[in-house]
Amino acid sequence: MARFVFITGGVVSSLGKGLASAALGSLLQARGFSVRLRKLDPYLNVDPGTMSPFEHGEVFVTDDGAETDLDLGHYERFTGVAARNTDSVSSGRVYSTVLEKERRGDYLGKTIQVIPHVTNEIKDFISIGEDEVDFMLCEIGGTVGDIEALPFFEAIRQYSQDKPRGECIFMHLTLLPYLAASGELKTKPTQHSVKELRSIGIAPDVLVCRSEHPIPEKEREKIGLFCNVRKESVIAAYDLNSIYEAPLAYHREGLDQAVLDAFGISPAPKPDLTVWEDVADRIHNTDGEVNIAIVGKYVQLEDAYKSIKEALTHGGMANRVKVNVEWVDAEIFDTEDAAPYLEGFHAILVPGGFGERGTEGKIKAAEFARTRKVPYLGICLGMQMAVIEAARNVAKLADAGSEEFDHELGKKRFTPVVYHLKEWVQGNHKVERKVGDDKGGTMRLGAYDATLLEGSKVAGIYDSTHIEERHRHRYEVDVKYREKLEACGLSFSGMSPDGRLPEIVEWKDHPWFIGVQFHPELKSKPFAPHPLFADFVRAAIESSRLV
Repeated sequence: MARFVFITGGVVSSLGKGLASAALGSLLQARGFSVRLRKLDPYLNVDPGTMSPFEHGEVFVTDDGAETDLDLGHYERFTGVAARNTDSVSSGRVYSTVLEKERRGDYLGKTIQVIPHVTNEIKDFISIGEDEVDFMLCEIGGTVGDIEALPFFEAIRQYSQDKPRGECIFMHLTLLPYLAASGELKTKPTQHSVKELRSIGIAPDVLVCRSEHPIPEKEREKIGLFCNVRKESVIAAYDLNSIYEAPLAYHREGLDQAVLDAFGISPAPKPDLTVWEDVADRIHNTDGEVNIAIVGKYVQLEDAYKSIKEALTHGGMANRVKVNVEWVDAEIFDTEDAAPYLEGFHAILVPGGFGERGTEGKIKAAEFARTRKVPYLGICLGMQMAVIEAARNVAKLADAGSEEFDHELGKKRFTPVVYHLKEWVQGNHKVERKVGDDKGGTMRLGAYDATLLEGSKVAGIYDSTHIEERHRHRYEVDVKYREKLEACGLSFSGMSPDGRLPEIVEWKDHPWFIGVQFHPELKSKPFAPHPLFADFVRAAIESSRLV
């Protein structure tokens, strides 16, 4: 049976609970334990799939097709454990399940209440797969005191009481603000946060204190005294140059030891941190740098492309170079020439997105990369825009476009080179969708197979003609234009196993120009960079020698 670590936060949001949870998971793995990480989000959306990237950042997709919080990306990148549908839950999903049960009559006519019905549903979710791992790490979104999070705090309080003593502990993240005028770290916000947590029946066993300055011994003792936590369990979390320094930094501060001590695990297995030492070495000891432009429509919020940014970093690690990323707003190119903005970059990446805004700019970016022989990686919408660019400017289909943009405006304007995907094969059954269906959870989601053309660039990069990648889209390149486009030199080098859905395109006469319908960034890790990103950065290095 698993031991449970419940991770909560206080004072302010965005302290790094997800990163701390992921780092702790990696440290427990380094000591030989198996782990699984979960996220419990208080918002009322069933999942983040319908949220704007400006509202919530990236939507992370699992192999089994769940649309989840971006923290699950951290979990995977740090532990290598593939997240599942059962590793993310929201208030919306919990309440939906409770109400479905009420409508079916599962509660035998009882009055449905937050306690016990909602909290029981949360506890049932927490316990899924508890016999599969040594440690289950459950992060609660938001901060203590948020009204939306109260059912989750109550549920984990109950859960710790339901379990035998010593099987659950609580880790709380807080902020230690520094007042420059007095030259002091202030512990009072942490004290009040712990007081709030204790008022709902939860006493933290480990405190992780985010600070810009070292925590003096006197303050550490004061925090331990007033928060009823052992001094050794007051862990400092400092700002780092790279998030991938976190496992080593937390280990130096004693986080993993504090957690094992709280469980009474003694003597604790010694950690093997070789993997993270190698990662740190690749971060700090580079042989050069490359400049890559990300031409997107959500560039004002970098978290909208979180996994892409991290996958480029991993590609840099694989090649021992520093990757400098510059965010370029695709809308600029709607009215201006792309060349002045893109000249000088060693490679161009065009990511996914939804809606017509900024797409003409993405098409111009693809044209610039094709004609100037600059390495190009198009992901999802980035692939579709590259195909539309080829159709317009090479195959002479002047009105080539996407059905998505026609649906948005409500009238037909384009020859639909990209069309609304109405049916596809998932496993052993056919999935069907209509344009007017609900938006949430209706895309082609999760891991699907693809067959690669033998001798193609992508087959060489993957060193295989069969791959499995994660998808999140509802529009698809129409295969009926394949012959016309391939006659112009655009190879459809990856297809679904049934040959109906294009998965990868590449220009034969280009040093490195690849578009993929899936999201390879979701499977990249610092200790196992995705082959497409590793080779894309390698191509950028080659390009830099020509600039």
